Amino acid sequence: MTAPRPNILYIMSDQHARRVTGCYGDALVRTPALDALAVRGVTFDAAYCPSPICVPSRMSALTGQWPHQQECWTLQDHLGTDRPTWAHALGAASYRPVLIGRMHSVGPDQYHGFAERYAAEPGPHWPGVPRQDLGVLTGAQGPCAASLERSGRGQSGYQVADEEVCQVACDWITEAGRSRGRGLPFCLMVGFTLPHCPFVASPDDYALYEGRVGPPNLPRPAPEDEHPALVRWRTACGIDAPDPVAVIRARTAYYGLVTRTDILVGRVLAALEAAGFAEDTLVVYTSDHGEQLAEHGHWWKNTFYEDSVAVPLIVAWPKHLPAGQRRSHVVNLVDVGATLIEAAGAPTLPASNGRSLLGIAADPDSPWVNRTFSEYVTDTAAAWTGPSSTRQRMIRDGRWKLVAIDGERPMLFDLEADPGESRDVAQDAAYSGVRAELEARVLDGWDPAAIATRVAKREKEKAVLSAWAAHTRPPLHFVRELKAEESWLDDVEVVE
Repeated sequence: MTAPRPNILYIMSDQHARRVTGCYGDALVRTPALDALAVRGVTFDAAYCPSPICVPSRMSALTGQWPHQQECWTLQDHLGTDRPTWAHALGAASYRPVLIGRMHSVGPDQYHGFAERYAAEPGPHWPGVPRQDLGVLTGAQGPCAASLERSGRGQSGYQVADEEVCQVACDWITEAGRSRGRGLPFCLMVGFTLPHCPFVASPDDYALYEGRVGPPNLPRPAPEDEHPALVRWRTACGIDAPDPVAVIRARTAYYGLVTRTDILVGRVLAALEAAGFAEDTLVVYTSDHGEQLAEHGHWWKNTFYEDSVAVPLIVAWPKHLPAGQRRSHVVNLVDVGATLIEAAGAPTLPASNGRSLLGIAADPDSPWVNRTFSEYVTDTAAAWTGPSSTRQRMIRDGRWKLVAIDGERPMLFDLEADPGESRDVAQDAAYSGVRAELEARVLDGWDPAAIATRVAKREKEKAVLSAWAAHTRPPLHFVRELKAEESWLDDVEVVE
């Protein structure tokens, strides 16, 4: 596709459930900015993340490689600094990629191809160093019962940090507007941490939904129908029998967090328009993974249910892509980088699996194979895995989704007949042919035994790195334009 080189604005939030967006059919949530972006662009209805957990998903989105190809599976894994990313590619094409806010990279490379970084993000960048102090919300940002128990109205440091990220991004765009005509098109990525838990929303945002958010739509499966891996995960998180009041409270707060995310996105888009860039900028909005919100009896991410592994994805490029259209094609976050590369006329990444979305965005009849993958691999370092670990890989192929779990039976869903994933048909003889075909595809090039060996070795390597970081307290290596960033995450309050 040939087109003038655009400005690029790539916005990625954290843990945004696709279904909780107006343009994806939620009649309750208020997301006017994202809904307006969908009116201006193309909305993808079957977009997936490379892994239903933050770090590997984000790093794969940068490189276009699956987690096993770059050996970045867990929240403690470093992405090799020599692996080229889409930001490197755009830099090679004379763009100067800038990142404001969240990347969630671990280790010494806090740029991964970005020429500049501004604004800190919550959380440490090294394993072994103390985590941020969330005060009364400590523990509520991860998969454990405290996440539900400590939910409601209040203020988390994540929102405070995101408000600052938003302001820096708006200021950066405004300054770019003053300088337009003096240089090349810009490339700006804005990373938000919301609507990631803690499930604590500001009083005004919470009040929008108080008494209006009901229980989950998809019931928890009967014990005899649920896969043992899912049962173990729920038990490990301590949510076998959550307090129904806490469930509603957490769900209500999450709706408030999504609206707050939309407000921040809206401010950035308003700054883009005020600076005169709205008509010549390629805008992407997505998230690194979803949030289950008690659907099927699960919370957070970490599974291959749609609410965990599916992501919102909206792409708008005035005069080059149609407005107000939807695409049902099966796509992945790894495809976003390839899309930016094509739009920028940048060199392709040789090891990337990404496919540019520009063709199908412009013409739904363009050639496309409706198949993608996602991986979830843990070691024993995470508190919730205990002495065990897991190696799982999902394939979405047309109407089918199969989840391969090392050492256990797979799961198989027909998403066309059963979009709510209420019936696992992997053991049904009528589907044996589909199961065999998909198992062969999902395991092609993905060797769980070899991965287990490498993960175990990396766990030992990370233990050394963690001990080193704990004693040396290495500094960060990017510019922090915001002041008093160390205090952002100390200002927390929950009001039940």
